[in-house]
Amino acid sequence: MLNAQAASALRLRIAREVRGWLGVPVQRWRQLTQAGFFLLFVFAPVFDIFRLDLNLKHFILFGFDWTLGLDDFTAGKASAGEAALNLVLRGFLPLVAVVGTLIYVSWKWGRLYCGWLCPHFSVVETINRTLRRAIGKQSLWDKKPQPARNPDGSETPRDAIWWFAVIPLVVGFAGLWAVVLLTYLLPPAEIYGNLWNGTLTRNQAIFLGAATLAFFVEFMFARHLFCRYACAVGLFQSLAWMGNDKAMVVGFKREHAKDCASCYSACDHVCPMRLNPRNVKRMMFACVQCGQCVDACDHTQEGNPHGTLLNWVHDLSAESEAAFNVRAARTIPIAQAPVQAMRKEN
Repeated sequence: MLNAQAASALRLRIAREVRGWLGVPVQRWRQLTQAGFFLLFVFAPVFDIFRLDLNLKHFILFGFDWTLGLDDFTAGKASAGEAALNLVLRGFLPLVAVVGTLIYVSWKWGRLYCGWLCPHFSVVETINRTLRRAIGKQSLWDKKPQPARNPDGSETPRDAIWWFAVIPLVVGFAGLWAVVLLTYLLPPAEIYGNLWNGTLTRNQAIFLGAATLAFFVEFMFARHLFCRYACAVGLFQSLAWMGNDKAMVVGFKREHAKDCASCYSACDHVCPMRLNPRNVKRMMFACVQCGQCVDACDHTQEGNPHGTLLNWVHDLSAESEAAFNVRAARTIPIAQAPVQAMRKEN
């Protein structure tokens, strides 16, 4: 019996250690995709991969002018039918393809763009980690400091000296975002050249000053609120995800909820969106599918013979998670959860 339990525990431990792809942990993959997309975000206008040039009054895509093809129509060189066809082929269909792809991915897997690619969210997480070192909290609005202990057993002690890193970091990101956004609207060579030579035009200087101030306030005080309620891309992803009960979601083994008593709510503390991962799907509207709560549970429940309590689920298991009643989830005491689960099954 003991050998069987030991073998089972060993299998669980091996499974947790290899959670990822090609031997690379999930979070490392996520860091790589975030870093890669952030660099793409910064350099896309520089290399004319994608930008809107207000001087030329049209988009540039992979070095080519991307227009709606209406110039010939206004000049009397094309018919109304040709102009309409250009609108469909160059405007409507590309827009439908991009939006449709985003909605489908979100409908099936949730806010993957937010958690794995979004250059704004990578800034959010970077500030979270640095702020935690300064005040022990990932947000100024967290009610209590989180434990110094990390799920893997290491510690992140708080020290006020980290404020000397937090403020410059927020200012730096705010300024970078302001400059990058301006390069999506005006020729990057002009903007970076004017910055280097100190010859910004009045309008450019006003834009950069106002945008930097706005981003500083948002990054410092409202970055999570923006991701939850103000970002249109995130909102539409969440709506698509909530519309599919079988979409991938983090599932919680409520029948073993009493095992959480041995933990310090590690999954709650690591969530970069400041959510409670053990909650039901409808209360996880802003989940970005980063998987940090799953990894945290892997570490804290390493010796649990029942296995980790948080796992990615989909299809029928996800449907059950989506259908779980919010009030019922809140009224099941951790110590009584197995009893309630048995009654439900009977």
